[in-house]
Amino acid sequence: MKKIFTLVGGLMLGSGMMAQLIDQGERADQVQLNTITTAVPFLMISPDSRSSGMGDAGLGISADANALHWNPAKIAFGEDDFQISLSYAPWLRDLVPDMNLAYLAMYGKLNKRQSIGGSLRYFSLGDISFTDENGQLIRNFNPNELSVDFTFAQQLSDNWSGGVSTRYIYSNLTGGTNVGGVDSKAGQSFAVDISMMYVNTKAKLGKKDMDVRAGFNISNIGAKMAYTETAERDFIPTNLKLGAGFTVHLDEYNEITWGIDFNKLLVPTPPIYSTDTNGLPIRDSEGNYEIQSGRDPNVGVAQGMIQSFYDAPGVQLYDGQNQFVGVESGSVFKEEMSEINISTGFEYWYAKQFAVRAGYFYEHPNKGNRQYITLGVGVRYNIFTLDFSYLIATTQRNPLANTLRFTLMFTFDDVKSSGGDDRDPADFD
Repeated sequence: MKKIFTLVGGLMLGSGMMAQLIDQGERADQVQLNTITTAVPFLMISPDSRSSGMGDAGLGISADANALHWNPAKIAFGEDDFQISLSYAPWLRDLVPDMNLAYLAMYGKLNKRQSIGGSLRYFSLGDISFTDENGQLIRNFNPNELSVDFTFAQQLSDNWSGGVSTRYIYSNLTGGTNVGGVDSKAGQSFAVDISMMYVNTKAKLGKKDMDVRAGFNISNIGAKMAYTETAERDFIPTNLKLGAGFTVHLDEYNEITWGIDFNKLLVPTPPIYSTDTNGLPIRDSEGNYEIQSGRDPNVGVAQGMIQSFYDAPGVQLYDGQNQFVGVESGSVFKEEMSEINISTGFEYWYAKQFAVRAGYFYEHPNKGNRQYITLGVGVRYNIFTLDFSYLIATTQRNPLANTLRFTLMFTFDDVKSSGGDDRDPADFD
């Protein structure tokens, strides 16, 4: 009991400290606009309606097929023999009318402690037209991106599990069109996810039964990607997610869950480059741009993951002649903290048949400024579950405003052959 309250208190204190640091960092004179960009950002889009309705907080909630995106280790604690989920979301409809994301995920239990899963994510960027220098139409093309995953998860004990996912990533944005005299190509990469999960279904909150879930997922650890033979390769969105969830069983029919996630991209932060009096970048003797503050982002994947925790350029200080004199003390730490996104939300279930959800997502104004409220509902009948979520932007002219997501899930129990042996391998020890 004491441990449970310590964990809850620690998370609440952590989120409070984060909010304080964010408030301190929102002033434009403390941290300059410095967003982090990567290749294939579609891998970071929340695919399913359940977690999306909770402000994109999905790591610490109960396991379902969509856990393959949030924390693959969760499926080792899945309660169903087999589950398949199909999600669809029209994307950025205020900018492109025919852009959309589709996500197919499934998992199955091998035995009481082992599960496998797989998913397919397809992102269509709509139709575009290629023209020559005279504006004549060359051809029409539908840019698209996809990823295919395979996951294995294993319970390591009654409370802990681990999961590993492998991922193939394909991104075809130009269809081989010649760009600036250089033939383009589809970008390809391979990546892995490494995750762990803690689950305690015997906790108490006062006299009420409570489930506690917590864990982490380091996703998209993989090779850089390029779209031509000569272009500099870009990082894919390697990401660290930490989170927890708490489900209180109020009575036989009512339960409520609170979840909170913290996300940080594990890729280098762009540095601030030195410029001359005309505002043009300065190059060194080897032709490389001189870095005024921050660190060189042209590093390997492993170095980039480590460097991402301390490479923010911070706030630059200048003298009366507008000459750079250094970086404001403490501003590097503040900028690193501003790169952490916060997702939190609630889910209420009645009789395990009807759900209502609400949540909030926060990203610092200088790191992208995605801030929105989410709402969602879910209905479960027999083997079918239908979820719906809606996004309400809290910043002006946000292209994510009014985003809808739909998820249809099928759950099957007792699908194993009656002649099979479904005993846990641990039972033979």
